[in-house]
Amino acid sequence: MTSSAHHHRPTLKQQNKTFKSKHATKGSLKEAAKGRTTRQSPKSTPASNVAAHTRLNRRNNSKQTQIKKRQELISATRIFSGVDGAPRIVAVVPLTDDAPAQNVAVTLARSLDPSAEGPSNGGAWKLRADRFKTSLQFVPLPYKQLYSTLDACKAADYVVFVLSSTVEVDGWGDTLLRTLQAQGLPEVVTVVTSSEGPMEPKEKSGIMKSLLSFIQYFVPSQSRVYDMHTGSDALNAVRTLCEGRPSDVKWREGRPWVVGEQVRWEDGVLSVTGVVRGAPLSANRLVHLPNYGDFQITKIMSAPLPRRSKGSVEEVMEIEPTLLAEPDASSADSLVSSNDPDDMSNEQTWPTEEEMRGAPNGAAADSIPDAKTGTTPKHVRKVPKGMSEYQAAWIIDESEDEGEDEDGEHAQDGEREGDEEMQEMEEEEEEMVELPDQEMETESRRSVAFQDLDMEEEDRQLRKWRERNREQEEKDDIAFPDEIDTPLDDPARTRFQRYRGLRSFRTSPWDPYENLPRDYARIFQFEDYKRTERAVRKRAEEDGSGIEPGTRVTIYVKDVSQDAANPSSAAPFILFGLMQHEHKKTVLNFAVQRNTEYDGSVRSKDPLVLCVGPRRLHVNPIYSQHTRGGGKGANNAHKFERYLRHGVTNVATTYGPVVFGQQPCYLLRETEDPQAPELVAMGSFMNPDTTRVIAKRIILTGHPFKVHKKTATVRYMFFNSDDINYFKPIQLYTKYGRTGHIKESLGTHGYFKAHFDGSINQMDTVCMSLYKRVYPKWTEPWKEPMASSSSDAMEE
Repeated sequence: MTSSAHHHRPTLKQQNKTFKSKHATKGSLKEAAKGRTTRQSPKSTPASNVAAHTRLNRRNNSKQTQIKKRQELISATRIFSGVDGAPRIVAVVPLTDDAPAQNVAVTLARSLDPSAEGPSNGGAWKLRADRFKTSLQFVPLPYKQLYSTLDACKAADYVVFVLSSTVEVDGWGDTLLRTLQAQGLPEVVTVVTSSEGPMEPKEKSGIMKSLLSFIQYFVPSQSRVYDMHTGSDALNAVRTLCEGRPSDVKWREGRPWVVGEQVRWEDGVLSVTGVVRGAPLSANRLVHLPNYGDFQITKIMSAPLPRRSKGSVEEVMEIEPTLLAEPDASSADSLVSSNDPDDMSNEQTWPTEEEMRGAPNGAAADSIPDAKTGTTPKHVRKVPKGMSEYQAAWIIDESEDEGEDEDGEHAQDGEREGDEEMQEMEEEEEEMVELPDQEMETESRRSVAFQDLDMEEEDRQLRKWRERNREQEEKDDIAFPDEIDTPLDDPARTRFQRYRGLRSFRTSPWDPYENLPRDYARIFQFEDYKRTERAVRKRAEEDGSGIEPGTRVTIYVKDVSQDAANPSSAAPFILFGLMQHEHKKTVLNFAVQRNTEYDGSVRSKDPLVLCVGPRRLHVNPIYSQHTRGGGKGANNAHKFERYLRHGVTNVATTYGPVVFGQQPCYLLRETEDPQAPELVAMGSFMNPDTTRVIAKRIILTGHPFKVHKKTATVRYMFFNSDDINYFKPIQLYTKYGRTGHIKESLGTHGYFKAHFDGSINQMDTVCMSLYKRVYPKWTEPWKEPMASSSSDAMEE
């Protein structure tokens, strides 16, 4: 028999039961908890505390949610209800040329009133929908009028996209949809029609599914496409327009706007009658008229609709307008958008006109003194750039002697290894067979032949040549980013004198107020942008003098040109209210990304059209890297990007008026057709940071000619000893990760000895990075080209 082994218990420490008190005080429990709170699961709660999860409470909760949504719907649509309610603005946008917007608007109107007819001129018109106790204002837009369509959709409550059952959407329609998607769309209704009549019953199902799939790519919220050849679908589309709640466009929140019903001009004063929408309108703030700029308000008068008497004979009773608001001289915004630079306060002074007139001998600033007798040379000699007059006097005209002298100089310096390429070129020239005299004469005659082309052909060939060169430059920049060749004729210390070397681009200090351009003296800077924005919005909400939304008013705007009173009939006349300070110029930064469908080259400082909020500007933006997380880093320095590439989010910087809020933006490139620009990029406003340092980097490269462990002789980075001594303090690095410094210059041809932190390979490349700060160009307001094109298109 085997006896079982005896085991001791694992521990000999005795643990008594804890004392349990039935009447613990609140203070003792609070002290024991030490601020911790215990969350009890609903499943573990006793049966007496499950009242919140009973069927009755669930019904009550859903009922409260339903009441809340109804109240939100009523408050959102209150502006459209009643006799004096504002009409729902419906922009009818055709995406193909065989679907006229005017016919679609008439079809929608006839579903309510069979006798409805649109205006003969094709402009906007109203329709009273008594059945739904509201009114609609249709804005039919012509095909291929991009800017008018964009302006109409900015102020519209609904956008009706018109598709065709027989014609596909072309490139212009695709660009329009992408641009509207970047701008921000209100509620969308999609309809289909065709000039050839109703669709075949067998093909209708497939066509409708295809169109729905197409529109859902741009507007995912779409669930149905209405057929205008079916009466029930037309009525359902009108019901959606009349009973639905218009969705809020983010960038319009907190901003007032008015769609002009009547526009008149007299002695420089423009009167616009319409209903205030969005936020309250203040007479102290400026207003923006698209294509014309910012203006001041003179006064705001009421404009009630005429009422009819209740007697047996209906008579129209006119109601006298009353004064609602006037600007306060102490708090009204001025039209000053930029500062006037004070040149006398700067260190650099310029001579005045009086000083120029008082020059010695009475010489004018632009006068050129006469040459002395006998000093005019008989022969005009072409002197190489960077060579003195004494050196130029010894230039030998024959190219053969010049080549021999160059070979002799290289031989004297004892650096024959660097002349291998030149010797190969000379051997190739010796192997070439000379042409006979007769053939040379023929070739010379052919080269002299010249054909004078017309201006259009010259412009076409110039654009083609520039595009080809730009494509090659972009390919080179992708393969060798920021690498450039050191010039042979100019000293590098002169060519790159505005550049500086940095030990670390991320952490090295950089003064943002150093050597600023003249344009920086014209702009405004925020001490704290976020705090200023909060204060501006708070003052706008607390200002009781603003005109509430839904009020029909007449706004008088002063100092407006007469052209603004005769807008194109293709788009409604829109007046946008601005916030305080939004007229002042500053530096704007936008986070943008290239349009995936645009294949052209987008380079920094290319002329583009920036659309942000209600504004459009002519800009030449510069692009820089977008720091991960949006942080500034230690010195707020960001690398300049020569090109805007696909799939990369960059920051576009330009001058422009102040922007408040996260407003969307997009960049357009103008083409030969003024109404068919190309969508280049889209994004959103980031901040107005004037201290953002955008540094352009160039990389000078050299070849390690001779290598001995950590020391190497480098050539082809510089071409004279003075440049080596000038750039000697700057750190070197290689593409394989080594760092080093210049030790000394070797000879007179730009060879130098460098020492690195480790052994380097002869196949490596030695690099030196130089940086300089770059700035954008000054912006100008955009004006729609060929304003008469819309009327001509409608006449056709």
